[in-house]
Amino acid sequence: MTPDQYCQDKCAASGSSFYYSFLFLPLERRRAIMALYAFCREVDDVVDECNDPALASTKLVWWRQEVARITDGQPQHPVGLALQAVNRSIPLPGEQLLEIIDGMEMDLLQSRYLDFKGLSLYCYRVASVVGLLAAQIFGYSERQTQKYAHDLGMAFQLTNIIRDIGEDARRGRIYIPMDELKQFNVPAADILNGRYSDNFSALMQFQYERAEHYYEQAFSHLPKVDRKSQRPGLIMAAIYRTLLDEIRREKFQVLHQRISLPPTRKLWLAAKTWIKG
Repeated sequence: MTPDQYCQDKCAASGSSFYYSFLFLPLERRRAIMALYAFCREVDDVVDECNDPALASTKLVWWRQEVARITDGQPQHPVGLALQAVNRSIPLPGEQLLEIIDGMEMDLLQSRYLDFKGLSLYCYRVASVVGLLAAQIFGYSERQTQKYAHDLGMAFQLTNIIRDIGEDARRGRIYIPMDELKQFNVPAADILNGRYSDNFSALMQFQYERAEHYYEQAFSHLPKVDRKSQRPGLIMAAIYRTLLDEIRREKFQVLHQRISLPPTRKLWLAAKTWIKG
C-alpha cells in the first residue's frame, strides 16, 4: 500500500462528511487534503482510542517528532510520507500541524471548559487551524479568505460538539461551557446520564444559534474571487449545515444517539454545491 492509498483508505473508512468534498478536487490537491485529513484522524485516534492517558501522551510526542521528520525529509509513518510529498508543491507549515496536536492533547488534560473563551482555543486548534491549512491546499488569492477558513472551522467544530454531545459524555467529556450549563440550569449530571429537559433544549438552541452565527460570518468573509477554488469548503459547509438543521428538527435528541445524514444525501449536497460554484 502506498502512502496515498493509506491516506485515502483512512479518509474513506472514517465515513466523514469531509470525504465527499475531496472527490471533486484535481488529483494533486485531492492527495494533499487527504494526507492532511489522515494526519488529523491519526492524532485524534490516539486520544479517543487509547485508554491510558500517559500512553496517549507518549504517542502524541511521537507524532510531534514525526512532524519534525517531515520537515527534515525523513518521516516514518505513511501519513508522514504523504505529507512530505505534499510539501514539495503545497507547503503545510509544521507549526500548524503541531498546533493541531496541541488541540488533541487538550482532551488528555481537561474534560470541561469554564467558558466559551476557553472552548474557543480548543476549537481553533482542532478545527480552525485545519481550515486554514485546507484553504491553502484549495488555493486562494485574498487574505480575507483566511478569516473565512478560520470561522468555518469554528462552525464545523461547534456542529460536531452538538452532534456528539452524548458520545462525548460517555467518554466523560462535556464541551458545553460550564457557565452556559449554569446559565440554562442544566446540571452536568443530566448530560452525563442522558437526561432531556426543556432547559436542555434551550441550551442546545443557544449552541445552534452560535454555530449558525459562525457559518454566516464565514460566508461573509469569503471573497468572490476565491469562491470557486474554495468550493470543497463550501461543500463541507452545505453538508454540515444541513446536519445541524436536521439535529434541530429532531429537537436536539443527541444524548442517546448520533444523528447523521445518509451517504446519498451527502453526495447529492456535494454535487449540487460543486455545480452551483
